[in-house]
Amino acid sequence: MATSAPKANLKAAPKAAAKEDAPASPKSKKKLFLIIGAAVLVAGGAAGGGWYYTHQGDSHRAGKVEAAKVPIYITLEPFTVNLQPENGDQYLQIAMTLLVHEQSQVELIKLQMPQVRNRLLMVLSSKKASEISSVEGKNKLSADIVTQANLPFAPQTPPQHVSGVYFTSFIIQ
Repeated sequence: MATSAPKANLKAAPKAAAKEDAPASPKSKKKLFLIIGAAVLVAGGAAGGGWYYTHQGDSHRAGKVEAAKVPIYITLEPFTVNLQPENGDQYLQIAMTLLVHEQSQVELIKLQMPQVRNRLLMVLSSKKASEISSVEGKNKLSADIVTQANLPFAPQTPPQHVSGVYFTSFIIQ
């Protein structure tokens, strides 16, 4: 019996070596192809995303910067006007700033400042103290000022683009 045991061990060893040297099974080849295919897809997606970011992303970002215009403020000299009488003489002392979005508008409005001030004086002096003392009255006055400031300075010329007015001082006496 001692002679048969070593023969069993010798026969088992060549079978194990034969399994290691044998070609890979079809299942392991499928896994290899799947892994390589997934790697190619990921690399392609990364390359496509990189191309999009470098080529298309710049134009989208540039468009956003151009769309967001920086506000420009035009500070006007204070106004003092007589209000429409209700309970005796009343005065309005007001300082304001106009909001525009283009430097060309600033130059145009400054060039026509006497006409702008005249229009605003007419609007302010047409009001009663009771009309402009509330928040709603101030909002209405602000809208009236924007409307007057946007009127063209001469016939057949485009209107200005004043988009807001901010009161920096507002005193009724």
